[in-house]
Amino acid sequence: MRLKIVTYNVHKCRGLDGRTSPERVAAVLAEFGADVIALQEVLEHQAEAIASVLGVPFAMGENRKHRGQGYGNVVLSRFAAVGTRNYDLSIPGREARGCLRADLDVEGQVLHVFNVHLGTALIERRRQGRKLIAPELLADTEIQAPRVVLGDFNEWTTGLATRLLRSHMQSADIRLLRRSRTYPGVLPFLHLDHIYYDPALQLEKLSLWRTRKSLVASDHLPLIGDFRWEAGSAGHKVA
Repeated sequence: MRLKIVTYNVHKCRGLDGRTSPERVAAVLAEFGADVIALQEVLEHQAEAIASVLGVPFAMGENRKHRGQGYGNVVLSRFAAVGTRNYDLSIPGREARGCLRADLDVEGQVLHVFNVHLGTALIERRRQGRKLIAPELLADTEIQAPRVVLGDFNEWTTGLATRLLRSHMQSADIRLLRRSRTYPGVLPFLHLDHIYYDPALQLEKLSLWRTRKSLVASDHLPLIGDFRWEAGSAGHKVA
């Protein structure tokens, strides 16, 4: 089977024109019709609006409150979630961060999707990288099915979080992109958004979605991975 998986930091649905519109974000997502969508920086009512426009369910990983609303990471998918869990990646003294895990039933097989948003400070990301590969998270012995780890890692150089994930999983090679930078969207000079995956999945195409609408809808661009998944392919354990 083939899967189109996207990660997209939507910046509270506030566009570069100063207008906040979850409906516009949903319109961007509708342009390419992904099977699995990982969003970062989303308010709960915005997730509800986006899911309503797209006609798919969503799972919310709340990391903190923002003006009384739940705020964090969201996974939307046409596949049903058979389980969800939000992991706390927060470091004392820094903004609350998390990793939302959604276990999706993909035509009778489970796919574990981990939606990540790491911090902006170097030391913070180092600690968060170690948390990610710990037995309580990616190295959980109960995880036997393939995993996809994606999101905004706030890492534009090869930092510890990047090295740790690359040592245990496949990394979507940004050299496959004609334009390899995702932030800020109009004139990007940093690559902050990444996709990692188990060998059971084969990456066929990696692309940035650049349209008039996507260039203004957020300060990031959607990063899309087109995968092929052979039926019955097993997952891969973190060593």
